[in-house]
Amino acid sequence: MKLRIDRIGTALPAGFEQLALAARAEDVHNMPMLLADWQTGTERFDGVTSALYGAWAGDMLVGVGGMTPETLLDMPAMRMRRFYVHPEQRRSGVASMLAETVMAAGLVHTARLTVNAAASPMAAPFWLAMDFIPIPVCGITHMYVA
Repeated sequence: MKLRIDRIGTALPAGFEQLALAARAEDVHNMPMLLADWQTGTERFDGVTSALYGAWAGDMLVGVGGMTPETLLDMPAMRMRRFYVHPEQRRSGVASMLAETVMAAGLVHTARLTVNAAASPMAAPFWLAMDFIPIPVCGITHMYVA
């Protein structure tokens, strides 16, 4: 099945609720957090340097990931956030393709990208494989420098 990555606009796409339920079943809290922040307007990824992307396999939303400006550093950086890929789509390249798309968008603004890989046990090894390095900063676990 063909995979496509698109920027999400002003509304969370159809199928997001199922993705959030899958995350909750794995005890991954970033999708329910994304939904809550979107509903309250706290974070909608709609700033000039913010973006949320979705990965679709056919008509099915199978992953999401976004970026916002990093606020925990005293240097310019973009933060990769709210990444999640449905368990049935893992090991198929979805996560890498999604991350590469978001990373490229972030690198337009700065040479540094950060992430907090505490969402799940799979997150840290994934970001290491994407060439992020561990850093000892509160609220940030890994950084990528272009």
